Amino acid sequence: MDATTVAIDLAKDVFQVAVANRAGRILDRQRFTRRQFERFVDTLVEDTSVIMESCGTSHYWGRRMQARGLRVQLLPVQYVRPYVRRNKTDRADTDALLEAARCGEIRPVPVKTVEQQTLQAIHRVRTQWQTARVARINAMRGLLAEQGHAIPVGARTVLRRVTAILSDPAAAVPEVLRQTIALVVDEVRGLEEKIAGLDRQLAQIAGAHPVATRLQTIPGVGVLTATALVGSVGHIHAFRRGREFASWLGLTPRESSTGARRYLGRISKRGDVHLRCLLTHGARAVLRVALQLAARAPDRLTRLQQWAVSIATHRGRHKATVAVANKLARIVWAVWHYDVAFEPQPRVA
Repeated sequence: MDATTVAIDLAKDVFQVAVANRAGRILDRQRFTRRQFERFVDTLVEDTSVIMESCGTSHYWGRRMQARGLRVQLLPVQYVRPYVRRNKTDRADTDALLEAARCGEIRPVPVKTVEQQTLQAIHRVRTQWQTARVARINAMRGLLAEQGHAIPVGARTVLRRVTAILSDPAAAVPEVLRQTIALVVDEVRGLEEKIAGLDRQLAQIAGAHPVATRLQTIPGVGVLTATALVGSVGHIHAFRRGREFASWLGLTPRESSTGARRYLGRISKRGDVHLRCLLTHGARAVLRVALQLAARAPDRLTRLQQWAVSIATHRGRHKATVAVANKLARIVWAVWHYDVAFEPQPRVA
C-alpha cells in the first residue's frame, strides 16, 4: 500500500484515521480505541506525513510521532473547519484534514515541547486561582452589603475591612454569617499564598531561560509576560515580521475592504487571550509611567515613551494602550528573532 499521508481525528477514546496515497486518494479508513491507536502509531513507517488538528493532546501525540521519525503537521482548527463537507462527523473531519493539508497558505502549528506545555499549565492554574480569588472577594462584598456594610473595591481594602468587621462584636452581622465569611477570608488568603508560590516558580524559570531574560529588558514585559510568551510561542521564526506576530495576537485592526475602499476597524482580538491581556496590562503600565514622566521631566522620555504620550494626547488613553501593546508585540518579535536585548533610544528633539 502506497500510503504517504495519515489524517487523524483525535479524541479521548475513539480515533478516526484516514490513510491516503501520494495522489491524495484515500486507501483505508479505520476507527481505533486508544490502545489500538497506540499500536497503530507504532506501525507507521518513517517519513510518513501525519496530519492532525491542533487541539487537546495533539502536542503529546505529535512529540511521540516525531520521536519515531514521522513528519507531523498540526493544522489550526478554525482553518480546517471550512473544508468539512455537509454534516460534521469524524470521517468528514479526516477528509477535511487531507484537503486542508493541500492548501499551501495554511501554516501548521509547531509542536510544543514538554517545557512549553508545563509553563502554559502553570499560567492556567494561576489564572484559575486568580478568578476564584476575585469571585470570593466579590461574594464577601455582596454578602456584607446585604447587612449594611458597603465596602469599596480593591482586594487589599476588602480583606482589611472584612477582617475589621468580623473582629468588631458590635457590627450588625449574624454569628452564623460571621463564621461563613471567616472561612471565605481564609480561603482567599490561601489562594494568595498559592499564587505567590507559582510566581516564585515562574521567576526561577524566567531567570534561567535566556529568551525570557532578554524579553524582560522590554518595558512592560515582566516575569509573567515573558514566561507566557515562551510557553505559548512555539517558534518565533515562523513569523516573518513583527506585524504578523502582532496579528497572531489579535492586536492589529480588523479589515473590511473592497476595491479601492479600505476600512480598518477595531482590533481583531484573535489569538491567545491570555497573552493579549498580559501585553495590554504591560502597555498600560508603560503609558502611565510615560505620562507621569512627561509631566515632570519631558527631556528624560525615551523614544517609545514619547511616541506613547503623543498617541495618548491625540487619540486618548484607551486607544493609546492598545497601540502600545501592538508596539510591544513587535518589539518582542524583534528581540526574540534577532537574539538581542532591548535598548531604549533617547527621545527625538
